[in-house]
Amino acid sequence: MQTHIPTTSFGRRTMSLGLLASQARSKSVPEGARAEKWKVFQSIREAKELIGATDRSLTVLNALLSFHHDDELTGEGDLIVWPSNEALKARSNGMPATTLRRHLAVLVDCGLVIRRDSPNGKRFARKGRGGEIEQAYGFDLSPIVTRAQEFRDMAEAVLAEKKAFRVARERLTLLRRDIVKLIDTGIEEGVPGNWGRVQQAYQAIISRLPRSAPKQIIDDICIDLHGLYTEILEVLETFTKTQNPDANESHTGCHIQNSKPDSISESQNGYRNKEEAGDNVAKTDNVRSLPKRELSLGIALGACPNLRELAEGGEIRHWRDFLATAELARPMLAISPSAWSDAREVMGEQHAAITLAAIYQRSDQINSPGGYLRGLTDRARAGKFSTWPMIMALLNAGLQAQKTPETRGGPAKVPDDDRPGLQVSDSLLKSLQKPRR
Repeated sequence: MQTHIPTTSFGRRTMSLGLLASQARSKSVPEGARAEKWKVFQSIREAKELIGATDRSLTVLNALLSFHHDDELTGEGDLIVWPSNEALKARSNGMPATTLRRHLAVLVDCGLVIRRDSPNGKRFARKGRGGEIEQAYGFDLSPIVTRAQEFRDMAEAVLAEKKAFRVARERLTLLRRDIVKLIDTGIEEGVPGNWGRVQQAYQAIISRLPRSAPKQIIDDICIDLHGLYTEILEVLETFTKTQNPDANESHTGCHIQNSKPDSISESQNGYRNKEEAGDNVAKTDNVRSLPKRELSLGIALGACPNLRELAEGGEIRHWRDFLATAELARPMLAISPSAWSDAREVMGEQHAAITLAAIYQRSDQINSPGGYLRGLTDRARAGKFSTWPMIMALLNAGLQAQKTPETRGGPAKVPDDDRPGLQVSDSLLKSLQKPRR
């Protein structure tokens, strides 16, 4: 015959209303209630943060459950286990006694187990003559059965929150990738727009992202990034439609067939000869209009003095210094590596560097330096561009801005801080002052 079931703990352990509520809940086990202890334990492990348990305390709970021989816990069965501290230590991976006691207290505070202490604090069971257990003192596992559905609901909520967090991080990653690549596409393709401001707006949004961001902050940043992504995509799609008005699947052009493919008509011959002649004339006129001599380093620096700001020590003494400084100016102008490589391949490294220096000199007047460089590269590929007129125009503008009454009658000089100025001859000055056709 069972004696009184204890409610309070042995020794100096205090009692609280929370512990009383947990014990009262364990008494209201529905009739016929059953729970598979390891499945409930899995739910408790998933929801441990909501419950208030720790990894080490769950190790102790795992050990306590192992002392109950049945895999299924029922409300009608005896749910009290009474292992000694030595046995618990052995099944808790050799956990020290002080640590074991501390984590047993955590399990009690979380309402996962209930203490049923004996008068002297020992854990044991008293059996009757038939071998049945009349009274047991130890840890009551009835909350595992009573709160099984609660633990499952908490575990599902935690898993849903983790999934939502994972989806939010995936969305953030995709938006960041799309925006960065679309900005690079706009720069490389020469789409009109202030892409520097777009990059600054993107960096301003990303700078709000902490190292360990909660889901709410990630959602807010994703909303701002999606707005920026939508604007960039709209600009690129609009530009694509204006560049390719006939890029439509419903558009059908005239299909010209020749019943005699081996014969070449006289009109076709005439058109081809005329086209080739026109190309030759245009190329001859273009070559005749361009100067045959190379630009000197002094003239290039005199026309593009701003490039010296980027040079190490402010000195550019050789063409290799000029080329190295142009490499530094390229990313500052947001010119893509592909556009720069194409320009060097078509113009040559020296003329590509001079062109970039001229663009850097006029960067405040050029909205899209990358697109401008690609346009000049295409013209150079067609034989319709030379760096000489560009440099002469910059040099003439500099001379006109710095001209004084004393230098109008003689040779002009382009000052460059404390260095010797660039000497410009009278003939070159007169050629610069001639009106353009």
